[in-house]
Amino acid sequence: MAKFGQLCSENSSNRRRTEDNWGQGQYGASRTDHVHEGIDIVCNDGATVYAPFDVKLSGKVTVYTNPKKAAINDGINLSGEGLCFKLFYVKPDSYSGVVKKGQRIGTLLPMQSVYPGITSHICTFTLM
Repeated sequence: MAKFGQLCSENSSNRRRTEDNWGQGQYGASRTDHVHEGIDIVCNDGATVYAPFDVKLSGKVTVYTNPKKAAINDGINLSGEGLCFKLFYVKPDSYSGVVKKGQRIGTLLPMQSVYPGITSHICTFTLM
């Protein structure tokens, strides 16, 4: 099983998002029309996002089709440690290449501009 290193510059323990006015951040949490299939890791808007282990960057992720959410509609496909996964709400420095554990991947996008009062976070979505 892969052990994630620090994902966000301001959250060395990868503390998970708990409940706020917008819902909960754990895997399986209820959403309006689906079940949450990711895990939300607390991260402040504009914070640096790091590679949790040595990863290969494999292209852009489009999170939403709603133009009202354009400010946070970015992310990246990654693979490493036997996993394929996505990071949502991250503006990556690059969409391809290799990044070593602890190196910068990008910046957390401004979640507060779309979801005022939410606990800003990175959403990790793992594909087995």
